[in-house]
Amino acid sequence: MVLVPEAKDESRAAKGRRRGPSRLPTANPALAWAPDDPYTPMEDYERSIQDMVHQLRNGSEPGDTKCQVNLRLWRSNRRSLSPWAYSINHDATRIPADIPEARCLCTGCINPFTMQEDRTMASIPIYSRLPVRRLLCQAPGEVGHKASGRKKCHKKYQTVMETITVGCTCIF
Repeated sequence: MVLVPEAKDESRAAKGRRRGPSRLPTANPALAWAPDDPYTPMEDYERSIQDMVHQLRNGSEPGDTKCQVNLRLWRSNRRSLSPWAYSINHDATRIPADIPEARCLCTGCINPFTMQEDRTMASIPIYSRLPVRRLLCQAPGEVGHKASGRKKCHKKYQTVMETITVGCTCIF
């Protein structure tokens, strides 16, 4: 549809008595396209977490746990004024079984002028909720498990939100 500006000589009275098709509202170009599925498939999400775990296990980053900033490292966790290190949170009854989890390296924060820890401020963890698939099957001997002749149960997973530490920040 092509929109043509109205003629300048059209009188005000004629503008009020227009006849014919009205203008159709046009969509904002930024909103005109939206993906059919706004969420990433669970498999892609789990693969990206496993890639992070693989990088963590095979990385060349020093494994020290000192409260210091290293400006030569490209990763933001060691360049922060509240640095953190990653460890692997493993749970065999969850998919993904391994999730990288942050741990604050300082009690205080790094003073940007002295590059030393300043305990007048505090490093605190930042939490996020991540979707994981949790195994619902109960093992024999657990509370609520009915004794039956079967040794294995049918594995069933339910998507739940789990809270993990994703980084650290500095507060006064």
